Amino acid sequence: MSEIATPDLKQRPPRSARVRLGGFVILPRMLDKGRAELAGKNGEYHYNCPLDQHWVKFAGVNPDALLAELKMGKGDGEILEWITANSAHTLAAHEILAWSDYQDKRGPTDLEQREFYYDLHAQLAPHRKDLSSWFDVLDLDDFVSYGGKA
Repeated sequence: MSEIATPDLKQRPPRSARVRLGGFVILPRMLDKGRAELAGKNGEYHYNCPLDQHWVKFAGVNPDALLAELKMGKGDGEILEWITANSAHTLAAHEILAWSDYQDKRGPTDLEQREFYYDLHAQLAPHRKDLSSWFDVLDLDDFVSYGGKA
């Protein structure tokens, strides 16, 4: 097993929630945050946050057990193999694809989420009319947090 580079989330954001591993959105971002947390380089990011928990519930994976696998220095491919072997759910490729596509387009669903979403949108880029999903706002937040202009 080779040494895995640990992302320094004090210097740059984790991968976008849109990036896929094994067809899963959210997972690569969660892995970046887990590796960074283990190294004390997570900055403002949190492993197993509410976004991560959407993936955890769908995949049927224990986040503490996943973190233990990351601690062993496993790469993304090895982690994906571990997930396949240890998931509480057997998921077909079409189920993963449908879930990931839904997550990619998912917006706020209840009043509390809508208020948070719209407040964050207004704070980051009130002039942007093209933002419609959580991933849109999350990507923009990552970009602006590291010096980008909305």
